[in-house]
Amino acid sequence: MPKHIFITGGVVSSLGKGIAAASIGKLLEAKGFKIAMQKLDPYINVDPGTMSPYQHGEVYVTEDGAETDLDLGHYERFTNSFISKLSNSTTGQIYNSVINRERKGDYLGATVQVIPHITDAIKERIHNASKQKRVDVVISEVGGTVGDIESLPFLEAIRQLRHDIGKKNVLYMHLTLVPFIKAAGELKTKPTQHSVGTLREIGIQPDILLCRAEKKLSSELKSKIALFCNVENEAVIEARDVTSIYEVPLVFQKQKLDQVICDYLHLENKRCDLSKWKKEVLDVAVNPKYNVKVAIVGKYIELQDAYKSIYEAFRHSGIANNARVTVKRVNAENLTDKKIEQSLKDIDGILIPGGFGDRGIEGKIKAVRYARENKIPYFGICLGMQCAVIEFARNVMGLKNAHSTEFVKKTVNPVISLLSEQKKVKDYGGTMRLGASVCKVKKGTLAHKAYKTDKISERHRHRYEFNNKFKKQFEKSGMVFSGVNGEGKLMEIVELKDHPWFVAGQFHPEFKSKPDQAHPLFREFIAAALKYRKSMGKNLFKNGNGEAALVELEAKKKLKNNQSEQKKQNKKELVKEKQSASKEPVLS
Repeated sequence: MPKHIFITGGVVSSLGKGIAAASIGKLLEAKGFKIAMQKLDPYINVDPGTMSPYQHGEVYVTEDGAETDLDLGHYERFTNSFISKLSNSTTGQIYNSVINRERKGDYLGATVQVIPHITDAIKERIHNASKQKRVDVVISEVGGTVGDIESLPFLEAIRQLRHDIGKKNVLYMHLTLVPFIKAAGELKTKPTQHSVGTLREIGIQPDILLCRAEKKLSSELKSKIALFCNVENEAVIEARDVTSIYEVPLVFQKQKLDQVICDYLHLENKRCDLSKWKKEVLDVAVNPKYNVKVAIVGKYIELQDAYKSIYEAFRHSGIANNARVTVKRVNAENLTDKKIEQSLKDIDGILIPGGFGDRGIEGKIKAVRYARENKIPYFGICLGMQCAVIEFARNVMGLKNAHSTEFVKKTVNPVISLLSEQKKVKDYGGTMRLGASVCKVKKGTLAHKAYKTDKISERHRHRYEFNNKFKKQFEKSGMVFSGVNGEGKLMEIVELKDHPWFVAGQFHPEFKSKPDQAHPLFREFIAAALKYRKSMGKNLFKNGNGEAALVELEAKKKLKNNQSEQKKQNKKELVKEKQSASKEPVLS
């Protein structure tokens, strides 16, 4: 029987439970344990598939096609845990399953209640997370904040689980906030005490506390927290802000969190080796040699979490190329013929991400044209591929009214159209082309050079595809279809013959990128951007000659300035995010 770790959060949201959970998973894997990870989300939606990015951030898609919480992306990036539809459970799914059972008569006329029926269904989901593969430890993150009414059934279920399977098999970990009050010049533990008190009121005594703080926690402060919250001193773990999220496992290891976990769960305290992670991931991420600047042209650029996996994939590809990838966020709605030069003139590569709805679509098409005509490396993802096809049809093939039937249903030249199996679909949730699909890659193409194989598997989330009726016209005009699905019917990757690096895919490669294994297309995109930067005479880095020392010094200065500017920009975007969050329609 596997051991269970439950991670809850208190005081405020957005403390980083997902990263904490993923980092703990990384520590346990480094000790040789096999783990499973899951997220328990209290919202009533069945899944986040129909939720606005402003409400929930990106929708993370698993191999088996589940639309899930973005924290599952952290789990996959940090660990080797198999993530699937069993790795994310919501209140909507739980209640839906219980109601369906009641309608079938499975409860034999009993009065269906939160306890035991809802809590039993939650516990069943928790146990199912470990049934796909044999594991030693299941790590479950409980969404929301302790004290929220929505999360009460989940907290009651995990309270019962320790009673069901024994104290030595269950560990409760609580992520809380220890704020620094500037006026007083000190850290305050009262919010943590209250949060733990709320947990204890419902029968859960945390075993370990992860304390988020701006300043270092003194030993006296840790002792105070331990005393008032009824935990051991060594179980009070400091979780301060770090330069890179990939440093968190090392921060936890330094405080011997892995040993504390093993002691509580009666696990063998094996050696925890993160030396490779530090050398190949963290050291390069924090101190890269080169610098490159790319633009992401989208409509949710005000919110960091809307394109979370893409930003992380940029970091991974930067690590692979020993470069700091500075990302300029460009609002597609503001891109006009007059503004595009000013917005993109200092860019080394352009990426257009996936999305739905026609808001900002013409700006994205203009960005594609700018990249194509100026020979700037271009990478299109999902809708970004469709924009590339539309732009090429209009401005190279002369099909002036070319469009997607998603935006113009009766367009004369529907180069992008609805999948045949999608035409009768009425419900939005869980009805798209979802999950992994096999793609055959054409030899001699940029895609094949990146993947180094003839067959790949990538994840999808879309309804519209390239219209094969136009395929021959596109090929005659210079577009290369370098990837097709396993059956050869759907065009998956497009390239341009007369462009140094122009690649777009109908899938979402960002979901399969890891810090120590960057996705091939992201890796090659950043490599092409670096090459373009060099060709333009910007920050030329030459190793192995007399200029190296000067170049390295100037690079470090630029990186420091970029970090400062990025912090200022992030503050401005946070203000914009709050202002626009309430304006975004759910399915735009």
